[in-house]
Amino acid sequence: MKRSQRRQMQEAIKEIPFAVFCLDTEKNDEASKLAETMNAPFFTSPESMEKTALYVVYDQEGTCLTDGEMTLRGDYIPRIRRLKHHNLTHEALIKAAHSKDKKEHLTAIDGTAGLGEDSLLLAAYGFSVTLCEHNPVIAALLKDTLARARTIPELEPVVSRMTVYEGSSLTCFASLSTPPDVILLDPMFPERKKKSKVKEKLQLIQKLESPCTEENTLLEAALATGAPKIIIKRPAKGPWLADRKPSYVIEGKVIRYDVIRQ
Repeated sequence: MKRSQRRQMQEAIKEIPFAVFCLDTEKNDEASKLAETMNAPFFTSPESMEKTALYVVYDQEGTCLTDGEMTLRGDYIPRIRRLKHHNLTHEALIKAAHSKDKKEHLTAIDGTAGLGEDSLLLAAYGFSVTLCEHNPVIAALLKDTLARARTIPELEPVVSRMTVYEGSSLTCFASLSTPPDVILLDPMFPERKKKSKVKEKLQLIQKLESPCTEENTLLEAALATGAPKIIIKRPAKGPWLADRKPSYVIEGKVIRYDVIRQ
């Protein structure tokens, strides 16, 4: 479809706000299950896409979320270079997660996983990471991202330490028998006026869910697990999460990590 046609499609009145399309018969069961979960129409023909505002597509390349203009499909390949040890140790998140206490099996929970880019760094550093994602669509994108990453030799050992938990992080936290070494929180922040290619894709996700409005509940649940370290990802000039002063901060140019020790 040409760009002009896509633009006309976006300007037209959308008859269906959200739908699931499966263009790969081998993925029909997975796609139809998502449609049922989301109470959304399910199609196997691309013609109906023009009547849809936002849709998930299952095809031979994987799974993607699109509005006809922007398309979001997870991809860890561009991050392989960052996973090399000499680069990894310079990552702000790894500096925040690092502990002087030597432990053979490190565990982490990413309470707001998204597409798992931060979890990927933790897994590369040696953590076994549980990725909590409550939104069924984002969870589907995340699982697809991990599945494709497992076929890449440089990524397979890393993603083998990443497990998706489909559901609320609050439920996950409450079910723990032992606390993890680290909990990572990255509640979605309101969209900024300044746009970039990455920001546009975040806008696409924001069409599915709004920024976090239960900051106190999220943070208190994380603290209640007894995890010795809670790491909170924030915009560089953003406020503390739930107005809770961190024990220390690892700062970057665009983002920072607030660390609460307990």
